[in-house]
Amino acid sequence: MASYKDIQASLLQRIKSGEWRPGVLLPAEADLATEFGSTRVTVNRAMQALADAGYVERRRKAGTRVVQRTVREALVRIPVVRQEIERRGERYHYLRLKRTGTRPPAAIAARLGIASGERALHVLSLHFADGHPHQLEDRWINLDVVPQARGEPFEDTSPNEWLVETIPYTSAEHVLRAAMPNAGERQYLDMGADEPVFVIERTTWIDDRTVTHVKLSHPAAGFRLVTRDLA
Repeated sequence: MASYKDIQASLLQRIKSGEWRPGVLLPAEADLATEFGSTRVTVNRAMQALADAGYVERRRKAGTRVVQRTVREALVRIPVVRQEIERRGERYHYLRLKRTGTRPPAAIAARLGIASGERALHVLSLHFADGHPHQLEDRWINLDVVPQARGEPFEDTSPNEWLVETIPYTSAEHVLRAAMPNAGERQYLDMGADEPVFVIERTTWIDDRTVTHVKLSHPAAGFRLVTRDLA
């Protein structure tokens, strides 16, 4: 019997793939219960989770419909590292270092908004530009909000690119700082003991639910951050 999270992930995939477009009326709970071999209570829980995340709108006697995403969501811009490197005319390469479902440290769990002891997906990966380490991506993904990440190996596509293409963020917070690298950062980024890193910490949300928290570390000597203000 399918769990509510399995059903939620399957329905969300149909929305994201365009099979169910904005305004489309979802099948009745009884029909979905038959399809998934589950109970109506379980289906109801899955559909309510989608409603809480802002993907569908539920109205008594009118059914459940896919909602239109807001203009605010479309204005959130998260850069894709591969595209940034290739736009500079440099050769891009990606390497997944680690992918584990595990209990995050307390500070990360609090940032993700999950209970202590609950599991999240941890992916550590490295981005290269012209064969040189460019960025270490240390990412935690909230599996309650992004259950489909369970099935993503992230071997060929980075979490950065997959999330930008898949998840409609509604807001993001960036913290920028300089720091001395820890032992892992120094090893992966091939840095000397006295070289600093430039760090970007980013947290993204769908409404009030945390999607992911990531620490992006770059060798400071070769890193540039360019922004453009629009009139």
